[in-house]
Amino acid sequence: MESSPKAAHPLGSLEEKVMNALWASGPLPVREVSKRLGNKSKLAYTTVMTTLDRLYKKGLLSRTKDGLAYVYEPALSRDEHQQQMVEGIVSGLMSKSADAAPVLAAFVDAAAGLDEDNLQKLETLIANRRKTGS
Repeated sequence: MESSPKAAHPLGSLEEKVMNALWASGPLPVREVSKRLGNKSKLAYTTVMTTLDRLYKKGLLSRTKDGLAYVYEPALSRDEHQQQMVEGIVSGLMSKSADAAPVLAAFVDAAAGLDEDNLQKLETLIANRRKTGS
């Protein structure tokens, strides 16, 4: 199975639709991905093929050769991708700031704003990190 290095990249609209199709179904050839996107999108087969190739080059997909065609599958789960995205964004913001407190405060506020239980989850994650050192 061919695979590019895993990396966190923001997804465009079509890339997100393609990844969602593959996360929902597992490995698929280009033609099947195109069918899963539905007739509403009216995308050319070559557009889907190019999008899959770009996602492969970004490290988000792996692929295997099946005859003349490639079969694509996610190189990481949706959760892993989201975690890498957040880590990349937060790390980037923190490295550009002399004081990380505003970035961390914004992260905590965003988490708490979605669900108050997230504060407890953050506290548990922090405690576990301190225990294990990793």
